[in-house]
Amino acid sequence: MSLTAPDRRLTASLKWDKYRDRDILPLWVADMDFAAPPAVLAALHERIAHGVLGYGNPPESLPAAFIDYAARHYGWQIDPDWLVWLPGLVQGLNLACRAVGEPGDAVLTATPVYPPFLRAPGLAGRTLITVPLAEQGGRWGWDLAALEAAISPQTRLLLLCHPHNPVGRAWTRTELDALLAIAKRHQLVVCSDEIHCDLLLDEGLRHQAFAGLDADFASQTISLFAPSKTWNLPGLGCALAVIPDAGLRRRFMREMAGLVPAVNVLGYVAAEAAYRDDGQWHAELLATLRHNRALLIRAFAGSRLGLTVPEATYLAWIDARSIDAQNPLPVFEAAGLGLSDGRDFGLPGYLRLNFGCPASTIETAIQRLQAAGLL
Repeated sequence: MSLTAPDRRLTASLKWDKYRDRDILPLWVADMDFAAPPAVLAALHERIAHGVLGYGNPPESLPAAFIDYAARHYGWQIDPDWLVWLPGLVQGLNLACRAVGEPGDAVLTATPVYPPFLRAPGLAGRTLITVPLAEQGGRWGWDLAALEAAISPQTRLLLLCHPHNPVGRAWTRTELDALLAIAKRHQLVVCSDEIHCDLLLDEGLRHQAFAGLDADFASQTISLFAPSKTWNLPGLGCALAVIPDAGLRRRFMREMAGLVPAVNVLGYVAAEAAYRDDGQWHAELLATLRHNRALLIRAFAGSRLGLTVPEATYLAWIDARSIDAQNPLPVFEAAGLGLSDGRDFGLPGYLRLNFGCPASTIETAIQRLQAAGLL
């Protein structure tokens, strides 16, 4: 197997340092414990061996690598002129809020959601409008009527998480078409965060890029991608925005000027190697994540904790309101598990568990929950 999990303690890891010197398993931030694919590491070694790490441009071969990958995996044809390289996806969310509309305009999204969705509008001088996702029987979906009713004359932008973090939904074509219809009726720009789109856990799923739904509407889209989650490269800081409309792309890039640094040369190298990899490491990763998901499903069955079974991502969304309706995190930390606080996602009483780790780590986590009487 090429999937390995080195010891990350004492490596200045954000994830592992949070609970340093405490017997708490860190299962919080979306950072896997697996080493990057061998092909990526080999490409990095080769680049470092050159010895010069100066300022860099995107390698001429990098756009082709991503475009070919998107065509094969998403069935989406992308023009290289549409690509804007970024040092991170969060910067892309913030830039989208600045590039669309004017200060005082509104940005719409649905909760719970990845915390930067909730912070970016205010940082851009925009008003945040949130609408709760609807949950029924452990499955989350859109309350389309509430979403449309929340749109005001000042609403310019819809922030979409696709697949969704933290509830793990891989939105269906029917759901996406319904969102598209609303965006058309209200002339919204849609910024779609698709960073988890290569982590589809349910068999038979294929990612549908939102911008690929309708060629005419593509001019009103900003799509954000990065190799960081799928191939575990977040520390290298490389992401990209796909913006088909030249005017919107110019506004987006204007907001970058003087503030957003270029991607570092190793980030570019790793991204290209990831998008060109043969897929074996990725297949092993998906098999491991599916196994870990199955472990969690069995452990949580019949317990007082509610588990949202993710269709995508390596993130499990846990309803812990039976433990504490506002802040259950300290109870889980006392049991030896460090999770993400649902309040940061806009939903108190919930927790997010990262199962992007060896099965043995998940087995230990389950044992600790059982020992603490939480399962």
